[in-house]
Amino acid sequence: MKNHEVQNTVGRMFITGATSGFGEAVARMAAAAGYALVLTGRRAERLEALKLELGNQVHQTLCFDVRDRTGTAEAIASCARSFVPTVLINNAGLAVGKEPIDQGHYEDWDRMIDTNVKGLLNVTREWTPHMQSGARIINIGSVAGRQAYPGGAVYNASKFAVHGLTQAMRMDLLPRGIQVAQVAPGAAETEFSLVRFKGNQSGADAVYQGYEPLSAEDVADAVMYIATRPPHVSIQDVLIMPAAQASAYHLHKS
Repeated sequence: MKNHEVQNTVGRMFITGATSGFGEAVARMAAAAGYALVLTGRRAERLEALKLELGNQVHQTLCFDVRDRTGTAEAIASCARSFVPTVLINNAGLAVGKEPIDQGHYEDWDRMIDTNVKGLLNVTREWTPHMQSGARIINIGSVAGRQAYPGGAVYNASKFAVHGLTQAMRMDLLPRGIQVAQVAPGAAETEFSLVRFKGNQSGADAVYQGYEPLSAEDVADAVMYIATRPPHVSIQDVLIMPAAQASAYHLHKS
């Protein structure tokens, strides 16, 4: 896919999982703010549609799966010749299934761990050697990484890992002047529940009934706030919830 020249921008942003939800919302806000973008995802047609919508702000689109270590390395190596991000958004992630631990499906567990943990590691490991002082990495976590809940054991484990990785990455990269932050949303109405319920639309819709959940734009706004702080300001952790939510499992529904 054709690259555009990176010039006259406020920064360069690389977004994983840009074809839906938080990643797509961040892409739109970042384009409006003047960032040059590299957008990645598994769905080529969605990437192309977003590229057409955002125009010359999109330097490149890369279609690959973050679980594929070789494919990730090759895509980032090809990109790094002309584009090194000042902001890396590790957004790709998902939850699959709601079964208790004694009824869980191994393929669901592998998919969550390989995407949410290994995928984040794959992208971070390939990019960080190229990134310069003043760059920022923003990981998308979850309230599920702070509080466990029934039916979420492996998703919880993967997001607890993101929480811990974010803290350790921040320490490792401090001497190089690279900031590391996390945005951890609560209930947000995106494709998240549809994926978790494996395409069951009524089951997904029920998650958001009786209260106003966060939107993808609400979360993207928090991401952009972190990305656009002055260089001496490090927003390290944001837990963002809808007003009706007090914890991972306390929701006030009308």
